[in-house]
Amino acid sequence: MTTEENGAGRELDELSANLVKMEDLSQRLVAALANKTPDRAGLQGPGQDLYMKAASAYMAEMMANPARMLEQQISYWGKTLQHYADAQQALARGKMETPEDATPSDKRFSDPLWQTHPYFNFLKQQYMLNSEAMKNAVGALDGLDDRERRRVEYFSRQIIDMFSPTNFLGTNPEALQRAVETNGQSLVDGLENLVRDIEASEGSLNVTLADKDAFKVGSNIATTPGKVVFRNRMFELIQYSPQTETVHETPLLVFPPWINKYYILDLKPQNSLIKWVVEQGYTLFVVSWVNPDETYSDVGLDTYITEGYLTAIEQVKQLSGQKRLNVIGYCIAGTTLALTLSYLHKKKDNSIKSATFFTALTDFSDQGEFTPFLTDDFVDSLEAEMAEKGYLNHKIMARTFSFLRSNDLVYRPAIRSYMMGESPPAFDLLFWNGDGANLPGRMCTEYLRWLCQQNLFARGEMELLGETLSLKDVRVPLFSITCETDHIAAWKACFNGVRQMGSRSKTFLVSESGHIAGIVNPPSKKKYGHYVNEDLSQDADSWMAGAEFHEGSWWPRWEEWLAKRSGKMVPAREPGDSKHPAICDAPGVYVVAQPRLIGEPA
Repeated sequence: MTTEENGAGRELDELSANLVKMEDLSQRLVAALANKTPDRAGLQGPGQDLYMKAASAYMAEMMANPARMLEQQISYWGKTLQHYADAQQALARGKMETPEDATPSDKRFSDPLWQTHPYFNFLKQQYMLNSEAMKNAVGALDGLDDRERRRVEYFSRQIIDMFSPTNFLGTNPEALQRAVETNGQSLVDGLENLVRDIEASEGSLNVTLADKDAFKVGSNIATTPGKVVFRNRMFELIQYSPQTETVHETPLLVFPPWINKYYILDLKPQNSLIKWVVEQGYTLFVVSWVNPDETYSDVGLDTYITEGYLTAIEQVKQLSGQKRLNVIGYCIAGTTLALTLSYLHKKKDNSIKSATFFTALTDFSDQGEFTPFLTDDFVDSLEAEMAEKGYLNHKIMARTFSFLRSNDLVYRPAIRSYMMGESPPAFDLLFWNGDGANLPGRMCTEYLRWLCQQNLFARGEMELLGETLSLKDVRVPLFSITCETDHIAAWKACFNGVRQMGSRSKTFLVSESGHIAGIVNPPSKKKYGHYVNEDLSQDADSWMAGAEFHEGSWWPRWEEWLAKRSGKMVPAREPGDSKHPAICDAPGVYVVAQPRLIGEPA
């Protein structure tokens, strides 16, 4: 037997062994899927009313304007038939050629075979033609209000994205090539990854985005030195160790969002905003929120304000010996910071010198890409879920956010993990993204109903803690940083909220990039620039048209603004004092503690 025959025999044996492994893994997969607890129907898709409205609008359009509908269909048929004929002619010439490809660039189809191989190119072009036809059909519908149109467009896009040929093994050339090159080992590895994810999620599918073993909070991320100097049931207060001999007299307190963990601002040292701020000479305090379980079902927005914001502010005043401080609120924590500032104004409390908002919505009249998730069918189901369990499981939130960017956060990672058999990357940002936190039931309901749906704060009708809170009562000097491609807190919506605030000193800035990368944008990277314009008297589009673009991070510009409001330099303060002895080292225990949830043993 020749060497070549021996090699072929070994490859065949490997392939056969891998097929047996896949059979065993398939049995594990079936068993894992059997453990799935059915989700509420309202959390899986839109209510029947949306389908009826879309169908009615389509029929009405067909009756009222049949010529336009026929024109769309005939255009689609013509393009499809022409492409088929071109492909047939190319094959008839006996050459492995593809017809002209005028479809738009799409990173899903970056493998060269999508362009050069007749079969895969045909699939790609037909998919792109089908996608275009569906988008045009939905876009042409009359008889839908803006909210209904956004919902139809969103769910149509989900269908289009799901049926991309890249998402199926038989029509993904890169995955097929990998399977052949590895004698099926990539498929075995991929199936192992799939079974692992489904078993870890108790029958549901949550794609692992990052290597969970590559990072450890407090070891190689969230490592800026500091101490936990206060703790209650809502948060731990971290005071960071000074890195300069002198610091600004006025301390700085950061309220991060409690949907995820605070250490988005303290990932690796080279992109840590916390580390950078300390190095600029500030006494920095950061709130690390608790990860709630069912025992927090009674916690509402008022609790976050009283036991969270007001308590943290008072503790920082005691620890620093200062009567006033500067504060930062990020995302939902920025929204709640604005509520707190309005409340403090009502109480004639001037504890806050200035406020900085990171991507914080305060006017919810434009719900942007979240429109599909803020209608009653979805919110009613969330409310029922929280009434039963007392909290909203972070996995529901993670899934919602992921499908706003399904190609980047669902399908592409799934292809790499399940079809290519690759291990998730060691990426700190994606690791943090997967480290979610639960939301207390009452607080989440109040946020969705009072702010997102009813927009009570912007309307000046927010009844909380015995006061009527309004945007116009946010009076302190403020700096708002938003992000150009933010799909969670759109910069224009943030702009509309800032314009309504009562402060006479407002600075508004738009950073390039999105909700996270636009904020975690250290000067050393020299990556994303930013737009500034001092004139906030106009609408958002006019503001941007007149804005001046600056290369590089916004951090130094903001720090220059902050320094002017932070007082003289004084000797650096070490964490804690006689009344606040250090409880433990940063990052504390709340950030890593796993709450006991419904159904788990005590």
